[in-house]
Amino acid sequence: MPKTLAYKIIDSHLLKGDLKPGSELCLKINQTLTQDSTGTMVYLQLEALDVDHLATDLSVAYIDHNILQAGFENADDHAFIQSAAEKYGLIFSKPGGGICHQVHLERFGKPGTTLIGSDSHTPTAGGLGALTIGAGGLDVAIGMAKGFYFLTLPKVYQIYLTGSLKKNCNAKDVILTILQKLSVKGGVGYIMEYTGPGVETLSVPDRATICNMGAELGATTSIFPSDHVTRDFLRAHHREEDFKELSADPDAVYDQRLDLDLSTIEPMVAKPHSPDAVVPVKEITHLPIDQVAIGSCTNSSYADLMAVAKILKGHRVHPDVSLVISPGSANVLKMLAENGALATMISSGARILESACGPCIGMGQAPKSKGISLRTFNRNFKGRSGTKDAEIYLVSPETAASSALAGYLKVPEDIEVEPVDSFDHVDDYFIFPKENGRKDLVMGPNIKPFPLNKALEESFCKKVLLKVKDNVTTDDIVPSHAGLLPYRSNVPHLARYSFSTLVDDFYDRAKREGGGIILAGENYGQGSSREHAALVPLYLEVKAVVAKSFARIHRSNLINSGILPLTFSDPASYLLADEGDTLFLDQIPEGLEKGELVIVNKTKDLSFSVNFSGSSREKAILLAGGNLNYSKTLEV
Repeated sequence: MPKTLAYKIIDSHLLKGDLKPGSELCLKINQTLTQDSTGTMVYLQLEALDVDHLATDLSVAYIDHNILQAGFENADDHAFIQSAAEKYGLIFSKPGGGICHQVHLERFGKPGTTLIGSDSHTPTAGGLGALTIGAGGLDVAIGMAKGFYFLTLPKVYQIYLTGSLKKNCNAKDVILTILQKLSVKGGVGYIMEYTGPGVETLSVPDRATICNMGAELGATTSIFPSDHVTRDFLRAHHREEDFKELSADPDAVYDQRLDLDLSTIEPMVAKPHSPDAVVPVKEITHLPIDQVAIGSCTNSSYADLMAVAKILKGHRVHPDVSLVISPGSANVLKMLAENGALATMISSGARILESACGPCIGMGQAPKSKGISLRTFNRNFKGRSGTKDAEIYLVSPETAASSALAGYLKVPEDIEVEPVDSFDHVDDYFIFPKENGRKDLVMGPNIKPFPLNKALEESFCKKVLLKVKDNVTTDDIVPSHAGLLPYRSNVPHLARYSFSTLVDDFYDRAKREGGGIILAGENYGQGSSREHAALVPLYLEVKAVVAKSFARIHRSNLINSGILPLTFSDPASYLLADEGDTLFLDQIPEGLEKGELVIVNKTKDLSFSVNFSGSSREKAILLAGGNLNYSKTLEV
């Protein structure tokens, strides 16, 4: 039977299951990546799995998130992760080496391989024709320890590209256009697969930008074919031997299709506070701006920053604007330094930041009060920048640079960057595995044990601690900013700030009531893959989250933590319970087996049904009280 490219790779890595959408599969995993914001928990969990070697072909531990060392906490986490890399045989990428997704694209991604990473933007390497999926930290730890990953097989959404981009447009404008058409929920349950004659007009960094922000569609992953453009990219990075030509069968059947003529795309902007609040830049030009930030795993490639340098050359950043630039990797920064582009940026009045995530995750460069910031990043959730009342707009590097000069949001002029035949490789930030690794782990005082759940109870009676609306993000559940990022290895401390973007006293409520239940609308848990958004509720004894729907990774993280992710059988039942109501669930194991449970609202004297649509494995994980309890002795 003809197959899509995604299904071809899945089929070639299939350890268990059938290629039927909605069924659960077990895949062989070739590579993993972690970053330091999630990595401490991953390696604590890997240690708990009690393994003596990795089951992957390659695993990399990147330090790119918690770079700002205002105290000992981040440095301690880095030392811990480095010791884990040495013990288990991972490549360790030191601070300054670059952003995990950009570096992995340059150095390690391979067509036709599988990669899971403890970061929601892991699909970036889909631009090379690899199947790359963001996952919870425990799933990545199990992937390293056991060599497999369980996945509910998504459908495949064909994005058929024709034409080519105008010279003032960027791949960022392509994915913003798709977000405008499909929304942040448009890719839920799908792999986005790009096909058509327009594909060959996009470079690998272009493709990576589009795959990166596929995460904002809610998609499981995104993927491009591996073709002559891929070969040229790998040859330029001195690893042509990794090339493999891959594409969908000509008569492959897709579940959905979107046709997109690249020549019709114009510069786009996502308005506050959602990546899908997208309009053409020309509709809101002359918006005065205070800050411009260029970089992130979405738009920090050599080509992106050379376009920025061309726009800035001979000009000066507007006096009212702060322009900051973060190169995506040490390779990129070195090349910019050697060809004079870095000097051009500095001469324009730009501030050059470290090769790291930086402002994208709220690690520095918070805008002023009520400030307006243009950013080439992938998310503009309220408060993510570090300033709650700031207005964050997402744009391409070309739009960002042009606007930084003008002092207002501006449609960029045409720009063209010559392709590069050969890229530098900076190995000085890598520590490669040794034959005889260390035996112990280095653990500073900020690293606390992760919470573990107990076997699922037969019944419980708990209060509704919080009721929230649609599209609650993991940034809402556990805020991400410079003040809290150093505590990613300290769940008890993070718990004090849970849901603090929405309410001031969730921690107090949970402690006072001895845990409870959360009610939510659609797409609960969108955004980052961070499992802290499940570990903190676990620590606070949250027993269940009842929502209209869940974001994929967060739902998995809740199951991994032994927290029930239940959906309303009838979405209107969302109105039948409020904060403070006491809810009773009985015969829970039996209800999970049937896929339907009844919740009795003792406060309002009524009842409503909820569903659990999970695999037999997921039910077993919940019964065991979480995936760590379940997977210690699991083999496939």
